[in-house]
Amino acid sequence: MDAGSMNSSSYLKAQSRSPLQEQFLHRKNSKDNLDRFIPNRSAMDLDYAHYMLTQGRKGGKENPTATPSKNKPPTPVELIPQGHLSSSLHYQAKPTKTRRCIPQTSERTLDAPDLVDDFYLNLLDWGSKNVLAIALENTVYLWDASNGSTSELVTVGDEDGPVTSVNWAPDGLHLSIGLNNSNVQLWDSASCKQLRTLRGCHRSRVGSMAWNNHILTTGGMDGKIINNDVRIRSHIVETYRGHQQEVCGLKWSTSGQQLASGGNDNLIHIWDRSVASSNSATQWFHRLEEHTSAVKALAWCPFQGNLLASGGGGGDRSIKFWNTHTGACLNSIDTGSQVCALLWNKNEKELLSSHGFTQNQLILWKYPSMLKMAELTGHTSRVLYMAQSPDGCTVATAAGDETLRFWNVFGVPEVAAKAAPKANPEPFSRFNRIR
Repeated sequence: MDAGSMNSSSYLKAQSRSPLQEQFLHRKNSKDNLDRFIPNRSAMDLDYAHYMLTQGRKGGKENPTATPSKNKPPTPVELIPQGHLSSSLHYQAKPTKTRRCIPQTSERTLDAPDLVDDFYLNLLDWGSKNVLAIALENTVYLWDASNGSTSELVTVGDEDGPVTSVNWAPDGLHLSIGLNNSNVQLWDSASCKQLRTLRGCHRSRVGSMAWNNHILTTGGMDGKIINNDVRIRSHIVETYRGHQQEVCGLKWSTSGQQLASGGNDNLIHIWDRSVASSNSATQWFHRLEEHTSAVKALAWCPFQGNLLASGGGGGDRSIKFWNTHTGACLNSIDTGSQVCALLWNKNEKELLSSHGFTQNQLILWKYPSMLKMAELTGHTSRVLYMAQSPDGCTVATAAGDETLRFWNVFGVPEVAAKAAPKANPEPFSRFNRIR
């Protein structure tokens, strides 16, 4: 490529990353008045019907041969939100508990051009500081839900990208970024500075990650799972070997004692830290073989520590529930479509699933009856990624249609009605001294 072409390309790329508000102001009189997350939506390429008729395989059995038609959703009517309003502004406390009204449409829609449409990746996460991270091809953007501001954290080079996974540390300040070149970068979001790069963990892309305090667990296309202690120079402290194909789902239990991993080999492994040692770290606690397609969707129950929900890909389409102490499958529900992600309601016994072919919908289930409470549509391509706000009320979804949608699906926690449970007092806490 000659210098002139490179300069022109660089100029266009720079223009596409103009501040979000400025881009919107230039477009505010346009009839195509979208809530722009990042400017420059990529062009549409194929007719959706053609895509649905071509069911080949590319880059794994859960990804189609042809690039799906990224149908534009209906033009949103609202303007760019000036802040992600707290739940208390949206809902008024009611004196008595009534049946919750579940909105059938998304609260807002933001544009997410160049979002990689790949079932095996994990490109969306919502941190404890109320900042949402999303990877759009080679760039990671941060969207602050408290004020609606957008910032670019990092753009990696083509030799390293695209970004294949993002995951917030528990503190909500540090972000891990998995790359196509097998490396993992750690960033401080407050200072927008890279802290370190973890190398040598994997031989290919890192599509899944999960934090457990100071341990960052990474899963790669090479089938390996690595525990990295980010505090020390020689960061690789444990290696779990059990999957024969790409690891696309990783979730630590709330207690931090058990790790669930899902892979393209249709397997789920449960790894227990209490039985792991330098000699047995590669031995799983349970191997769950009931799924018949790739397992990416994993979610630990917030009200029962040993209950795990899992979702199967296009050839399976089921949600299964597991007792991770015994390894028993407690229930299995056929959803009728590819299960891409799962999230538990933190305040009620409910489970939300996101789906691919053929309806690209969200389904809210009542647990344990698994009766459908609501079916939410709006995305025009498979809903690959889901993340939950820190208060547990709002869910963000990102899909192959290159949109990011926000849903008030889990209602509002009844904080005012119910006092938070008090922590057990320390012995003799009521006395100033002991005689």
